[in-house]
Amino acid sequence: MRVAVLGGGRSSEHEVSLTSAATVAQGLRDAGHDVLAVTLERDGTWWHDGEQLALHPGQGFLDADVVFPILHGPFGEDGTVQGLLELLDVPYVGSGVMASAVCMDKVVFKDLMAQAGIPQVAYALVERAGPADPRPSLEHLGYPQWVKPARLGSSVGIVRVERPEDLDAALDEAFSHDDRVIVEANSTGSEIESSVLGDTHAPKVSQPGEIVLLRDGWYDYEAKYSEGGMRLQFPARISPTAVETLRATAARAFTAAGCCGLARADFFVEGETVLLNELNTLPGQTPTSVYGVLWENSGLPYPDLVDELCRIAVARFERERALRH
Repeated sequence: MRVAVLGGGRSSEHEVSLTSAATVAQGLRDAGHDVLAVTLERDGTWWHDGEQLALHPGQGFLDADVVFPILHGPFGEDGTVQGLLELLDVPYVGSGVMASAVCMDKVVFKDLMAQAGIPQVAYALVERAGPADPRPSLEHLGYPQWVKPARLGSSVGIVRVERPEDLDAALDEAFSHDDRVIVEANSTGSEIESSVLGDTHAPKVSQPGEIVLLRDGWYDYEAKYSEGGMRLQFPARISPTAVETLRATAARAFTAAGCCGLARADFFVEGETVLLNELNTLPGQTPTSVYGVLWENSGLPYPDLVDELCRIAVARFERERALRH
């Protein structure tokens, strides 16, 4: 297949996306595919082979059989590029517009998971236009609290708040990235992740791995993407019962959110209690990223993984185009 790989984008995760795109491209080449590398610059322009691209709705994209967008953050994994690819009428890897948008907004996602009865840490929404002092509405979360922009990834803009007097500065930091902020209760559990692969109603879930930090602090941007920041413990050091619950919950959340193709499911595990944190619909594919490593450790080599993702995308495209609108 001819596969167009999209990397870069307008978000603060531009450089991480370029690294992810290079990894995906090599995996596709190893699987025998013809790769068309496309860079989305920070100014929003699209480039291939040194030429700026013009997009024509309904006419596909670079004669590619499928597009593999490996974009992180706003303007990439939030449904915007997915909507554009729908208008171009081309198959693409990953979740569609709705699921991408839902999983990008941490509050909307957690509200949906709550409706589905999936256990999570306690949380609350704070909006820039809301009450001048949000502390009374956050007291039930206890301390420490985690203050996060609602619609960013890779731990950008996240602040751990130890005391009520530190909350204002944390909110200011989060509001510099987003008008919507989520404040979450702390979990003392282990950080466990699993990788999900497949169509919406028949996903497969990898064996879980455990995030082990190699320096002081928490699982922030530097720990995720810098050499020596973290180690993936595989298999995760949790009970067989917790493993079974976690994998079933990952599949259930994937289906409830309407995801397709791929997602990384992040959890906190406190003994036998499994708490879903989030689904990332376009998880990183850098050399230190967890998604591909978990599948490798579960018996699926990376070239076979990216090949299957492309085939899932084409099958979904053909199925959806057979529907009458």
